[in-house]
Amino acid sequence: MLGSAHQRLVYGRRIRVLARHVAELLPENATVLDVGSGDGLLASRVMAARPDVRIRGVDVLLRPESFIPVQQFDGVHLPFADREFDVAMMVDVLHHASQQDALLAEMARVVSRAVLIKDHVVRGTLAHATLRFMDWVGNVRHGVALPYSYWTEDRWRRGFANAGLQTANRRDHLGLYPWPASLVFERGLHFVAVLEPVVR
Repeated sequence: MLGSAHQRLVYGRRIRVLARHVAELLPENATVLDVGSGDGLLASRVMAARPDVRIRGVDVLLRPESFIPVQQFDGVHLPFADREFDVAMMVDVLHHASQQDALLAEMARVVSRAVLIKDHVVRGTLAHATLRFMDWVGNVRHGVALPYSYWTEDRWRRGFANAGLQTANRRDHLGLYPWPASLVFERGLHFVAVLEPVVR
């Protein structure tokens, strides 16, 4: 019941809002790998807004139907050459990964220009409990692994540095939820960041 209510009341708005943010942040004429692409709806909306961008997906679980081509992978190793894509994007996926740092490093390896990440950050009272609830409602019906491995701001900084990435652009006020739901489910728990490889 909660899952169907989430699908009806939250999912559509979330896709629209995230597609706008991603479309605004991707560089021109980019080839993009969507890591953990799910059904590919978000990627298809981004390409509708940005016809210059080409996106293909990879995921651990393949859906019966997808809006974009999606290739299965093991959740850690991306089956692509170094710098094969301009950009790799990951939307609300890293906290599901069993080897988070390894997957982030793999994303950095396969890009020549940037990594775009939308995810959660543990910040404030009851943040972890709120994130667990949102995660469960949005994913349990799809059979997605739910380790609830959310990072703090400091842990994100270390993760990016370990992967050889630095923040080039970041948004912390995404507008994913309407008022008054935003008072509970927004409150600084979400961000989207564009990260560039550190020049050594």
